[in-house]
Amino acid sequence: MSFQAPKGVSEYVPPRSALFEEASEAFAESARRACYAPVETAVFEDTSLFVRGVGESSDVVRKEMYSFESRGGDQLTLRPEFTAGVVRAVLQYNLHRGPLPVKVFTSGPAFRYERPQSGRYRQFYQFDLEAIGTEDPAVDAETIAVAYDAYKSLRLTQFTLLLNSLGDKNCRPVYRAALQDFLRKLDLDEETRQRIEINPLRVLDDKRPEVRQQTANAPTIVDYLCGDCKAHHDTVRALLTSLDIPFVDAPRLVRGLDYYMRTTYEFDHALLGAQSGIGGGGRYDGLSEDIGGPSLPGVGFAVGLDRIVLAIEAERGEPNAHVTAGCQVFGVPLGDPVLADGVHTDMLTLITALRRAGVRADMTFGSRGLKGAMKAADRSGARFAVIIGAEERKAATVAIKDLKDGDQQNVAATAATSWLLAKLELAPGPQA
Repeated sequence: MSFQAPKGVSEYVPPRSALFEEASEAFAESARRACYAPVETAVFEDTSLFVRGVGESSDVVRKEMYSFESRGGDQLTLRPEFTAGVVRAVLQYNLHRGPLPVKVFTSGPAFRYERPQSGRYRQFYQFDLEAIGTEDPAVDAETIAVAYDAYKSLRLTQFTLLLNSLGDKNCRPVYRAALQDFLRKLDLDEETRQRIEINPLRVLDDKRPEVRQQTANAPTIVDYLCGDCKAHHDTVRALLTSLDIPFVDAPRLVRGLDYYMRTTYEFDHALLGAQSGIGGGGRYDGLSEDIGGPSLPGVGFAVGLDRIVLAIEAERGEPNAHVTAGCQVFGVPLGDPVLADGVHTDMLTLITALRRAGVRADMTFGSRGLKGAMKAADRSGARFAVIIGAEERKAATVAIKDLKDGDQQNVAATAATSWLLAKLELAPGPQA
């Protein structure tokens, strides 16, 4: 075949796709437990939404957006991030006129034109969570707890929570001026010097060693926080401590999007090298106003599902290529379905009944011998193989083999479903 996926596109096929699904569901379940509701928003938006919301000085807007003109002449952009679109949807559908905060989550692909490398893609996947409509620092801590609990549920251990505050419109200008005075004295390239005038905080986020060395003694925002911002930050820190969530104060931490203020945080994984960030977020109290809405404070996070998959693999090892769909029961019908009309009806009926009862079940199709079919059962990862051949049909039984210990016994065909449900502890049932 002459076609391949475009360069920099993140894709998942079995068995690796199971890790992607596991990561996505871990965050969705953690969000549901905290009573966040699912939303689905547009994959492309008016370009000006991101220019005004994300910020003209950000690398995302200046260099990385996939923008195009529609056939109708509209200027559109594939979403490079979720928050601006979620806030737009909250305003458009008047969710902010109901109970506050509006607590929602979503996931899907996002797009940025970047140099593809491990953990950094042009089409990538994120899980996004937002709490909109309150300045309460307890909500900041709640969003962090939702993410932290999801990472723990994935059995990840090699991650660190970095925490900072970026102040607000009252105290940040004073810090900005002090930082600019410091940075203007450094020997930096022309593009970085331009950034000093547009958004000097972004210089602190520069990963180049020569820049980081020069900015090592730069003034930090925490020394310039006003009373309200300091109190807010101290409260978030105290709440995290009370929730047994360890964190590291990171006074140089600056997120890549311009709308962040006050609480800012990032989760880093120790085994991922240069692309160590597996998620992060913070507060964006002015974003609603930036895109033409009312004053509506918000806080949230986005996690990179691609990097979480890499983190799982780094800690657990590669997924087993021979275990595909995570089956619990695998059916092995014997006989040729073409020569013996309807010979697989009994197996398909049993497998369908198990699926309807909540069991992950599969079976072989076509004509396959016992040896080949049992190999397929082993590869499926199932706990039980159910065998129906000529002898079983004659006796109105099924042979059920435990693929863990090799034990096999015959069960009445009419009792097979309840027997398997009981063994799988999904429902009580009669034993053979």
